[in-house]
Amino acid sequence: MKADNFIQPAVAHYAASHTSPPDDLLLGLAEETIKLTGDRAIMQIAHEQGTLLTMLVQLTGARRAVEVGTFTGYSSICIARGLPADGRLIACDVSEEWTSVARRYWEKAGVSEKIELRLGPGADTLKALPQEEWIDFAFIDADKAGYPVYYEEILVRLAPGGLIAVDNTLQHGEITDPSAGGTVPAMREFNDLVAADSRVTSVLLPFADGLTLVRKN
Repeated sequence: MKADNFIQPAVAHYAASHTSPPDDLLLGLAEETIKLTGDRAIMQIAHEQGTLLTMLVQLTGARRAVEVGTFTGYSSICIARGLPADGRLIACDVSEEWTSVARRYWEKAGVSEKIELRLGPGADTLKALPQEEWIDFAFIDADKAGYPVYYEEILVRLAPGGLIAVDNTLQHGEITDPSAGGTVPAMREFNDLVAADSRVTSVLLPFADGLTLVRKN
């Protein structure tokens, strides 16, 4: 489990086992993702995280959502399931290969009509979106160096009271290690940016690999 690095494994497993489980479709997608992508399957969100995403979308009453980083489609299915019948999700990714898997599972899940896939660099896709405040919910789970740009481009388009969920903000528990390399320094800078942003209210949850929730004031 992703939280095992900074939460006692027994506690992490207990929490997951006492969360509403994924259905057979999501389990099948997770299994196929492992077979197709190998070690890259770590990019897929945890099952309990998918349950939370659906609930957050439902609780906020979101109708218009954006996702940056779609991979094989697990998170987009969870977001789309939380949207009303007329809700729409723009899914941003750079990989035709991985999102082809997502497209198949969107069809199986009956949510394909709610999702519009836009292939290309996430920053370019976001900058091309309408400038007004129209996004109700967003999920950021892509290249970590790009987080500040994705965050800003979404925030200026986020409706007041809208919510952004940001994944991997604890970096396997290495976020407080000054010697940690890789994507940790970039994520640490991003976390500091959000914490100091007076335009929002935020909370960093020690959940999965760290999930930050950001509500626009």
